[in-house]
Amino acid sequence: MRIGDLVQATGVNRRLLRYYEEQGLLHPVRLANGYREYAESDVVAVRAIRTLLAAGLPTAVIATFLHCVHDQDEPVVPRACPTVLSHLRQERARITETISRLETSQRELDVLLEAALR
Repeated sequence: MRIGDLVQATGVNRRLLRYYEEQGLLHPVRLANGYREYAESDVVAVRAIRTLLAAGLPTAVIATFLHCVHDQDEPVVPRACPTVLSHLRQERARITETISRLETSQRELDVLLEAALR
């Protein structure tokens, strides 16, 4: 399928699909005329990429285990893929730390607002 077909199948625009290719997440075949030819498996890959990005994982991390994603409906990543669990745990810890810092900032802002309203 061509890039327009992949756009239709995934709802992801051309620029993002090209970015995913630049990041090593997609590997379309280049035809003699320069067009990209995508496989049906790229639809699954794009859906998985979107889900993993929404979970906060950077593209560099996704690239290390995207080949493990194999389900049509949702990204199911098997434990057998060596770095998956450690990356998921690291990302979760990073997000937890960010939430903690934001909650601290929120409390400080509440104090400032309360003081300003007196």
